[in-house]
Amino acid sequence: MRFLLACCLLWFAVAPAARAAVVEHLEPGNWWVGMRHDRVELMVHGAGIARTTPRIDRAGVAVVDVQRTDNPNYLFVTVHVAADAAPGVVPIAFEADGRTVATRDWRLDARAPGSAQRRGFDAADAIYLVVPDRFANGDPGNDSVAGLREAARRADPDGRHGGDIAGLRRHLDYIAALGFTQLWPTPMLENDQPRHSYHGYAITDLYRVDPRMGRNGDVRALARDARARGIGLVMDVVLNHIGSGHWWMRDLPAKDWINGGGKFSPTNHRRTTIQDPHAAPADRAGFTDGWFVPAMPDLNQRNPHVARYLIQNTLWWIEYAGLSGIREDTFGYADSRFLSDWAKAVIDEYPHFSMVGEEWSPNPAVVAHWQRGKANPDGHVPHMPSMMDFPVHVALRDALLRPEGWDGGWMPLYEMLANDFLYPDPGRLVVFAENHDTSRLFAHLDGDLGLWKMAMAYLATVRGTPQFFYGSEVLLRGPRERSDGLLRADMPGGWAGDAADAFTGTGLAAAQREAQAYIRALFTWRKRTPLLHDGALTHYAPADGVYVYFRHAGTASAPGPSVMVALNRTDAPVTVPLARFAPFVRTGMRARGALDGAEVDLGDTLVVPAKAATLLELP
Repeated sequence: MRFLLACCLLWFAVAPAARAAVVEHLEPGNWWVGMRHDRVELMVHGAGIARTTPRIDRAGVAVVDVQRTDNPNYLFVTVHVAADAAPGVVPIAFEADGRTVATRDWRLDARAPGSAQRRGFDAADAIYLVVPDRFANGDPGNDSVAGLREAARRADPDGRHGGDIAGLRRHLDYIAALGFTQLWPTPMLENDQPRHSYHGYAITDLYRVDPRMGRNGDVRALARDARARGIGLVMDVVLNHIGSGHWWMRDLPAKDWINGGGKFSPTNHRRTTIQDPHAAPADRAGFTDGWFVPAMPDLNQRNPHVARYLIQNTLWWIEYAGLSGIREDTFGYADSRFLSDWAKAVIDEYPHFSMVGEEWSPNPAVVAHWQRGKANPDGHVPHMPSMMDFPVHVALRDALLRPEGWDGGWMPLYEMLANDFLYPDPGRLVVFAENHDTSRLFAHLDGDLGLWKMAMAYLATVRGTPQFFYGSEVLLRGPRERSDGLLRADMPGGWAGDAADAFTGTGLAAAQREAQAYIRALFTWRKRTPLLHDGALTHYAPADGVYVYFRHAGTASAPGPSVMVALNRTDAPVTVPLARFAPFVRTGMRARGALDGAEVDLGDTLVVPAKAATLLELP
C-alpha cells in the first residue's frame, strides 16, 4: 500500500511537461529543399508544449532556434534545411526532463523543376476575376459540410451558393476562349464563419482550402489545368486580418498577436496618414491597427512571429499550388515595414513572380507610394511590382457619365492618366472598371451597352494589365448602389437547371450575346497584339466628346506601327479631323479594323460613331 502511495506521489510530482503531450498544430506542415528561404519557423501548438525542447536527428535538417511567448501552449521552432537535404519525412521529438513526451512528423519535398524562375503576369496578360462561390457548382456534394457553421442557401443573396473549385476547373476552356490568360479567384481558404462566409476574406485556417470549395490538392489541380490552357492562377492573399472563427482566437499565440488587445476597435480608414508628414501618430495607428469589422480581427505584423508566419504562408502557397501571381487584399492597412519585408521575401524567392496590391484610393500619389522603385520621403522602400489602379478606375466611371464641358466628359480620365509620372512603372498597374467590391459597370451606366463596350475597349487598350469581372460579358447587372450579395450574382449556367447558360449561350438575350461576342473578340485581339502589351502610349486632349490615343512603336515624333483608339461618348457621330494626329496618321494611309479586319482608307477626317470605340491598326 505504501509502495502504491509513493508511486502516486511521484507521478504528481513529475513536471507537467514530462507527461505525454499532444501537438495539435504544426505549421507549415512541410517545406521544400532548395528554397532561398531555408530557415523555416514552425509554429507548434499544444497544451504546455512550451515546456518541451524540440529535437531533430536527420541529416541536412537542424533546429537552430527555439522561442517561446507568454502563452505556454506555443513553441516557435526555427529549422534550417540544407541545400543537400534529402526529401522525405522528418520526425520531430519534443523532450522534457530527458524524456520524449511528444513526436510529430514534418516533411521535406522536392521542388518542381524551374519553380524559382516561374513567370508572373504582366501587361501581356488579361485577368479574369471570379467569386468562386458564385461562378459554377461543380460538386453539389460539398455545398454544405458537417462541422462548418454556414450551410448553402442559394436563395439568400448573402449566403453560400455552392460554387467551388470543381466548377472553375470545368469552365477553364470558356475563360481561355474569351482571351483571358490569368484567373484570379477571391479567397478559397477556410472561412468557418456563421454568416457571409462565401466571399472568403475572413479566413479561419491559412493552410486549408474551405471544404465547401474542395481540398488543398484541388487548388493544385486547378493551377495545373489552367496552365495547360495558357492561364496562370493568381491567389488572393489577406495579410491584414483573419476571421473571428480562426482557431487562434480560442488560444492566442501571444498577447500582442491581434491589434487592440484582441478586442474590436474599428479602423478609421484614413489611408493618407501613412504618407502624410503632418499626420498625428494616433490617427496613423487608428488606420493600421483598427479592425474592419468585429468578424475580422486585425493582425499585428509588428510581432516577428506573426510576420514570419504570414511570409512563410505566402511562400508555401506559391510553391505548393504553382501560382503565377498574388493579389494582396487591403494592402496599406498592414504594417508598412512588414509589407516591405513580405514583398521582398516573395520576389527574392521568385524573381519573375507578379503581385498586385489593393490600395483603394483615388489619389495616384497614395497608390504610387507602394510600388517598387518609388523613392518615398518617409523612407519606406516598397517591393510590390504592381498596384490596382483605383485612380483610373474612379476617373473612368466618372468620365463616362460626366456632362461635357471644360473639365467634364473625358477630362477626368485624360488628366488622371497624366499622373503616370508619379509611378515608377505605370505599365505594371492593373486597370479595371469594376470588381467584387464595386457596383457593376453596366448598372453604373444604367444599362447603356454602347458606353459599356467603349469602357471595355479602353481597358483592353490602355497601358497596364486589364482585369475583368466574371459575368459582365453577359451583362450581369445588379443594383446601381453597392450591394455585395447582389453584385456578386451567380453566373448563368453555373448551376443545374439554370434558365440561361453563359457557357453555351443557351437562353441568353440578344444584348447578352452581343456583349459576350464583343469581349471575346476584344481580348482575343489584345492577346495577339504586342503593341497593346508594351507599346508606348500617346494621347491627345479630348475634343468634342472624343478621346483619341495611340499605342505605338517608336516615339511620338517618329512612331512605328500603331493602334489608334478613338472613343466617342456623345449621342451622335463625330467627324474628327485627322491632321491633328500626324505623324501617326497620314492622308491616304490604309488602316485595318482591329476586330473585323476590314480595310479603312484614311482621308482628312474620320467619323467616330455615337457611343462607340473605333479601333484601328496603322502601319
